[in-house]
Amino acid sequence: MINFILIVVFLVLGIVLQRVAAIPKNTPKILNWIVIQICLPALALYYIPKIQWNTQLLYPMLVAWIIFLLSWLVFALLGKHFGWSRKLTGCLIICSGLSNTSFLGFPIITALYGESGMKTAILVDQPGSFVVLSTLGILVATLYSKGQTSGLQIVKKIAFFPPFITFIIACLMNCYDYELPAFFQQGLKIIGAGVTPLALVSVGLQLQFDSKSKHWSFLRLGLFYKLLIAPAFLFLLYVVILQQRSEVIQVALLESAMAPMITGCILAASHGLKPKLCSMMVGFGIPISFFTLIFWYFLVQNI
Repeated sequence: MINFILIVVFLVLGIVLQRVAAIPKNTPKILNWIVIQICLPALALYYIPKIQWNTQLLYPMLVAWIIFLLSWLVFALLGKHFGWSRKLTGCLIICSGLSNTSFLGFPIITALYGESGMKTAILVDQPGSFVVLSTLGILVATLYSKGQTSGLQIVKKIAFFPPFITFIIACLMNCYDYELPAFFQQGLKIIGAGVTPLALVSVGLQLQFDSKSKHWSFLRLGLFYKLLIAPAFLFLLYVVILQQRSEVIQVALLESAMAPMITGCILAASHGLKPKLCSMMVGFGIPISFFTLIFWYFLVQNI
């Protein structure tokens, strides 16, 4: 419950700070930079070395990859058909293609499934959502934020993206069964904990409740995909086609139905991909997802 309260508190704080004249206009950009360049790498170094790999983990690990690639396909086709701008298309791909599998996902899954569910949730988040954000996310952000980008520029952008660098380091630590001393791990955990408050304040600073905004129809479309179409596709694939009905699958499906990832929307906004729409995807997606998650929970309980 405390996590849900904090979501509201920090989001409202950002909205309130919009009216404080002393707050610099570039504050959201500064907060975004801190989240992406400092907090996310800390999370990678803390969590990934602790993961124990085996082939049965593929189902939860692939959740984020499937959702993102499907989002890319759907919105690229829609964008081409309706003549959307590249920035709008890129925004919808990233914001609708990444789930909030940690800050929202972890407490919800823990409350519903306990420690065993949390082990699966970490797999959906770290080798799944986090790596997709650090690779495909930065790829889409780069491709759709500029008109022409060479393959070398894209490779350099990914290779020198701090969360990706630390992901590679963390994977090597995992392979060699090495973890940092407890003192450093505690520091990483504290730094990583800054992701949610900083990101939510940034979102709140940019969130506008403008009834005449041209973004409402795209907001509805993006959330329709994220909260309904994406989990429905995974349900069809995992349960109906592959006949998987374990608790691991239930947790994976619920994680896929979470609201848009805060840091994913931050990444899109930091690349100039419709920042206002990015903020709306988070600001409205989180409360709406609480209702759609009830539907998905009762559905997966009956598989």
